[in-house]
Amino acid sequence: MLLVVAGSILFHVLSPWRATPIASNWGFIDDTMGLTFLVTTAGFVAVIVFMAYCLYRFRHVPGRRAAYEPENQKLEAWLGIVTTIAVVILLAPGLLVWGQFITVPKDAMEIEAIGVQWNWSYRLP
Repeated sequence: MLLVVAGSILFHVLSPWRATPIASNWGFIDDTMGLTFLVTTAGFVAVIVFMAYCLYRFRHVPGRRAAYEPENQKLEAWLGIVTTIAVVILLAPGLLVWGQFITVPKDAMEIEAIGVQWNWSYRLP
């Protein structure tokens, strides 16, 4: 499992395939996508490393029985807090980027565009 994590990260770092920039004036969108990739990569690594730890720590040992534990309030609270923090980290930059994206520049010109199936016509002031 750890080899899968290492291979995935190495493939991304050494891979020649990259997301191309969206536009020269939309670098903030590219930065937000990069942050999203970093956060999801950290989550991926954390989950796989935890799974590998659990596979080793709780492997079958003759004579040892598993304990039945249907609820764990502390673990559920911890997972809820971590999930909330991760969602906020992913959503907050996106909301800031969306605010920049929908803001009309001060020097913008208002035009009228009419579209009829495959025919577009424009009227400038």
